[in-house]
Amino acid sequence: MGRKLVVRVVNIEGKCPVYKVGEKIVLDEGYRVNLEESDNICMHSLASIMPYYVALYNGVSPKNLGLANKHGRACVHCLDPCELTGGGTVTFEIIIEGV
Repeated sequence: MGRKLVVRVVNIEGKCPVYKVGEKIVLDEGYRVNLEESDNICMHSLASIMPYYVALYNGVSPKNLGLANKHGRACVHCLDPCELTGGGTVTFEIIIEGV
């Protein structure tokens, strides 16, 4: 089994129609969406992940990307401005498994 990125929902502000806390998107080999292991996929979340997934998979530290949380893991935020749209803004934590 190769390495994979696991993008997990850690917080939701407002009401997200797609995700629940704890759900995940799994990227095999760092770029292929694993539809069997992923819970849901929203285009807003993919847009938030795209600038960073290759760098994270290839070992660039979340701290060097300005994304590190207090545990040193990368965090990104969905693009939905929930205060304006009535939707939900989701925070994701991204980790590499199989390292």
